[in-house]
Amino acid sequence: MAARKRYWLMKSEPGDFSIDDLARVGTEPWTGVRNYQARNYMRQMQVGDGVLFYHSNCEVPGIYGLGEVASAAYPDKTQFDPKSKYHDEKATREQPRWDLVDVRYDRHLARPLPLDEIRAHADALGEDFALIRKGSRLSVLPVSAAQWKLLLSLEKAKP
Repeated sequence: MAARKRYWLMKSEPGDFSIDDLARVGTEPWTGVRNYQARNYMRQMQVGDGVLFYHSNCEVPGIYGLGEVASAAYPDKTQFDPKSKYHDEKATREQPRWDLVDVRYDRHLARPLPLDEIRAHADALGEDFALIRKGSRLSVLPVSAAQWKLLLSLEKAKP
């Protein structure tokens, strides 16, 4: 029996890697995650899971596009590279500490969904939606099917 499709939100700073960059390259390894909970979420991902592509640390943070998980989790090679800003001196090839998944571009949203607009729907999204929970700064977050559906319905709504 096939596993149920799951949904995720993945944050990237557009100055480092944007939805436009993903559209240009098609598929990209999601390197540099150095938070254990975010890493554990990536370890749960399966090929075909949906991804909300979120721009953070920019003028208008929000969801800008969609992607999908294109690989199972595997070791992030940047952890082994002393020249990488993501190097981890405690990681070894025999015992890697950090994993990643490949993310494939699906599409840009018809319009970005700014964080302020997402927050305006906090009641409908529920208190388990980590993006709008105080103190949550994870770069990889689970999204329920209902939250996914609600967020995508906002794409066509007037802001």
